[in-house]
Amino acid sequence: MSIKASQQEEEEYFARQEFARRKQDLAAHESRAAETERLRVLAVARDRCPKCCAPLVAVHYRGVEVDTCARCQGVWLDYGELDQVVAAGRDSWAA
Repeated sequence: MSIKASQQEEEEYFARQEFARRKQDLAAHESRAAETERLRVLAVARDRCPKCCAPLVAVHYRGVEVDTCARCQGVWLDYGELDQVVAAGRDSWAA
């Protein structure tokens, strides 16, 4: 193997390493950008109806606070609220 060939292999090796590093940096940057955008959208959409963007009004139903749209009358539940409503319904049905 000649010196020129070994130098070329070395340059290719470092070029591949640099490419992999840049690809990893780009993926990390895109991930951070996507998370930032997700948080921005959540901040804008908080307390707004996902369907018509009207303000949501908190209403107590069977001891659970659910969100109701002032315009389209849609009912929106946060995580776990449906289970609480169902459990409250079962308890009232059994009594």
